[in-house]
Amino acid sequence: MSILETRPFRWPDEGACERFAQALARCPQIADFSIELDGGLGAGKTSLVRHLLRALGVTGRIKSPSYAVVEDYAPPGLNGLPAHHFDFYRFSDPREWEDAGFRDLFAAPGLKLSEWPEKAAGMLPVPDLRLVLSVNDDDSRDVRAEARTARGQALLSALEALWSAAPQSAPSDRPGRSDRSD
Repeated sequence: MSILETRPFRWPDEGACERFAQALARCPQIADFSIELDGGLGAGKTSLVRHLLRALGVTGRIKSPSYAVVEDYAPPGLNGLPAHHFDFYRFSDPREWEDAGFRDLFAAPGLKLSEWPEKAAGMLPVPDLRLVLSVNDDDSRDVRAEARTARGQALLSALEALWSAAPQSAPSDRPGRSDRSD
């Protein structure tokens, strides 16, 4: 799976994660998009998803799909398209993805957010964007955004513009830029 472009982000605190999610929600490409979230336990994957779904207008309880594997939402901000939040943590074999019938959900329009995608390795389609989250000693988060498709590149450009324009973001929150093709 080739990486078309990467951009680093830093979240010094939970507020920065929320601002990132709000900027992501304002990207026009988000309505029909696939994002993989990679990071260890406690890295902030589910927190980011909750902030993103809130920014897209979801009200009520937003549950982690750890046991259900998928939670479905109808965010007003996606103009009638669904959002599916997957958590493959409990998968012991990637073929469970196929057995669960997720191929149809991934093929249909809408937002797909996948935690622990490595547990369904080889079964998931190429995501538009992969976010790799790591926790620093000071509890801040480093986030590496990897565009895997042309749509992912377009969203990264829009996201960088929105993130950089956010008045409450600190200079350390702003991304650098790294283009490469593998």
